Amino acid sequence: MPWDRNQMAARAAQELEDGMYVNLGIGIPTLVSNYIPEGITVTLQSENGMLGMGPFPYEGEEDPDLINAGKQTITELPHTAYFDSATSFGMIRGGKIAMAILGAMEVAENGDLANWMIPGKLVKGMGGAMDLVAGVGRVIVVMDHTNKHGDSKVLKACTLPLTGTGVVNQIITNLGVLDVVEGGLKIVELADGVTEDDMRAATEATIL
Repeated sequence: MPWDRNQMAARAAQELEDGMYVNLGIGIPTLVSNYIPEGITVTLQSENGMLGMGPFPYEGEEDPDLINAGKQTITELPHTAYFDSATSFGMIRGGKIAMAILGAMEVAENGDLANWMIPGKLVKGMGGAMDLVAGVGRVIVVMDHTNKHGDSKVLKACTLPLTGTGVVNQIITNLGVLDVVEGGLKIVELADGVTEDDMRAATEATIL
């Protein structure tokens, strides 16, 4: 069976390394905070001005003043620090964040990313994704492999407005894990019950 949202987030958490400063995008990536492996210390950064995010709160323990960039309530930790948005983006643009785990609408085989708008649909703004993909050391995308119509979201070339060109290092979907390499994509891991043929059939991009 393909992975569900929590399994995708748990798989993305396996890419974390001890001592990393990491930014989690909205959607599935926010769930990664619940699956940080034992024995490692990872500091989560939110572009709205928080360093050291804890996991989601239990029901009834929410603090409406503690939110992530996706407006979800979160928890703080003993070492949590707060600051303004300008300082937050200074961290991002200054290369202080080791990894960003983001959602996406489309990813191309060369690492191009489209995740901020669909033409004709109302968007509140581009958010911090354009700064993140330009400033962090490694970008991982976590998303469903196909859209609601069954069309691949892993493409030869993106059709939507780009967030960044050649920025994605790894794609984690409900079907498995793909690395962006020279000339296309390489299968790293398949979800339980998903075959290589399944992955190739659902992917427009070149799989080497």
